[in-house]
Amino acid sequence: MTKKKMSLAQRVNVLRASVMGANDGIISIAGIVIGVAAATNNSYSILISGLSGTLAGMISMCMGEYVSVSTQKDSQKMALISERQRLSDQYQEEFDYVQKKYEAQDIDPELAKQATKELMDKDALSTVVQERYGFNPRDFTSPYAAAIASFISFPTGSILPMLAVTLSPANIRIFATAIAVLIALLITGYCAAILSKSDRLKGSIRNAIAGLLTMGVTYIIGQLLAH
Repeated sequence: MTKKKMSLAQRVNVLRASVMGANDGIISIAGIVIGVAAATNNSYSILISGLSGTLAGMISMCMGEYVSVSTQKDSQKMALISERQRLSDQYQEEFDYVQKKYEAQDIDPELAKQATKELMDKDALSTVVQERYGFNPRDFTSPYAAAIASFISFPTGSILPMLAVTLSPANIRIFATAIAVLIALLITGYCAAILSKSDRLKGSIRNAIAGLLTMGVTYIIGQLLAH
């Protein structure tokens, strides 16, 4: 029995989970270790806090992705059940709905009707579902794949801030960590923008600002609690 390969859309969704998991790992652990480093110079305490945050984060991200994708998948399955019933009870109304969607895209009414007929004759369910709900019923993302991607990517992202804060000299460890994290966040922000087809410069800068705010807040808290 041959194993079914993931479609492009499914691979993109798994890649998205990987990029966002790594990004969250970078930001979350950077915030933790910088906050602790602002409060104490004890390298062991900083490392333990980073490792604890990594363990908690990777489990949280893994389960969060699993629940999120499972919920989305359940919602899509309910949409399929509903649409099958509509096609059975009111086929012409669904046909007209799809045709009007095409006409709204400035397609000639006769051409829109012909396209609708050809697509509905070929696969009525997929055609209407894509137009009404905006997803391909053949492209369900696996919650297990998304969860595993996050489980692996979160600790991968967390390695950078932990290495930076533990290997840098004590007098510059916070500054060095912040610079390393900012560079990494510009890269992950850029990758996320590519996947979401949004403005890459804006996505990179927005991601870097989020990291700066996180590190800034935890640094201030660490300073206030320093002893």
